[in-house]
Amino acid sequence: MGNIVAIVGRPNVGKSTLFNRLVQRREAIVDAVSGVTRDRHYGKTDWNGQEFSVIDTGGYVVGSDDVFEAEIDKQVELAIDEADAIIFMVDVESGVTGMDEAVASLLRKVKKPVFLVINKVDNAIRETNAVEFYALGLGEYYTIASINGSGTGDLLDAIVEALPEIEEEEIDDLPRFAVVGRPNAGKSSFINALIGEERYIVTDIAGTTRDSIDTKYNRFGFDFNLVDTAGIRKKSKVKEDLEFYSVMRSVRAIEHSDVCIVIIDATRGFEGQDQNIFWLAEKNKKGVVILVNKWDLVDKDTHTTKQFEAKIRQETAPFTDVPIIFISALTKQRIFKAIETAVEVFENRKKKIATSKLNETMLEIIKQNAPPAYKGKFVKIKYCMQLPTYTPQFVFFANLPQYIRAPYKRYIENKLREIYDFSGVPIVIYFRQK
Repeated sequence: MGNIVAIVGRPNVGKSTLFNRLVQRREAIVDAVSGVTRDRHYGKTDWNGQEFSVIDTGGYVVGSDDVFEAEIDKQVELAIDEADAIIFMVDVESGVTGMDEAVASLLRKVKKPVFLVINKVDNAIRETNAVEFYALGLGEYYTIASINGSGTGDLLDAIVEALPEIEEEEIDDLPRFAVVGRPNAGKSSFINALIGEERYIVTDIAGTTRDSIDTKYNRFGFDFNLVDTAGIRKKSKVKEDLEFYSVMRSVRAIEHSDVCIVIIDATRGFEGQDQNIFWLAEKNKKGVVILVNKWDLVDKDTHTTKQFEAKIRQETAPFTDVPIIFISALTKQRIFKAIETAVEVFENRKKKIATSKLNETMLEIIKQNAPPAYKGKFVKIKYCMQLPTYTPQFVFFANLPQYIRAPYKRYIENKLREIYDFSGVPIVIYFRQK
């Protein structure tokens, strides 16, 4: 469970450039999946061995200045609610603007660390001009040039220093399920159906949402923790009309869980925002179960479960080995099946395969279908093992790992899934030099 740092500020001050600089190395690796355009506003970064998530809140705002005023309030509210530290970005070229003052007045009330960052400071004159930003009343500031990265090191040192210590969580072995999905997909109805009469009581006091709250349940003979998804919160402050915000609200719940139960609305299909939430879970290496809710409302002649399921799998490719269950939270249809499946996915994610067994099975498969020769070179895979990581990761040692192509990697992954059942769990495979 990591810390979250949000970047706020008016348009064109360079938020996205800084964001890309912070997450670039990681994103480039994570996003090398063909044909998937991922949400570019959330990523992980690592500084001096401390990992944290970064949210660029400015990603979705379009429109005129007056529209923007309302939007920036929303962005800042979101950052104040969801982040552990806030980077407030301004631009030395424009100097202090009215909008900067508006943001500063919101941030001055905040108990969390706020870093005032002045961008585009790339010479001594601009360094002198930066002094006027003291007028914002946020104290010390950091000057950077996000385009070439100068000054970002000092900023990151300060941020890492200020982030709250992550308490080592007492790991109980109970599965942690986060119920996530777009607004109105039926998350609350599902939770209510699940926990029966105990109503979901939300205490909405500023500052209490710092961490997801786990609630222990015993239902259907299973013990599990339900991670309180921040979506179940009074909607007065942040209007959930912008897709971005409801996705960002899921970030903390997803990071905090073992298995994400993604609820989609059968009457709307598996839309862009559902996909964003799905890929967010996959990117965080969480188990995933997809629940198609309101199936009782769908005209069955035109949509069979098979067609509907095939369509979802098309959208989640290449990660298609995910359980999809058709439920109705209203009539409680297949609620038990949903929890049972989530527990199975949880178990799959913890699975450890003995090295001897793995080699016996996989080397035989590789012998029968070796990696294709590349530039006249033959690739030999000699040994494999599962890494002692928290989620399933495998390493295969080869003489020429650089010649192993993506299709073969997928072939190996599919074989692992077929033989050992990793349904619902993202797995990572590395090929390394022996």
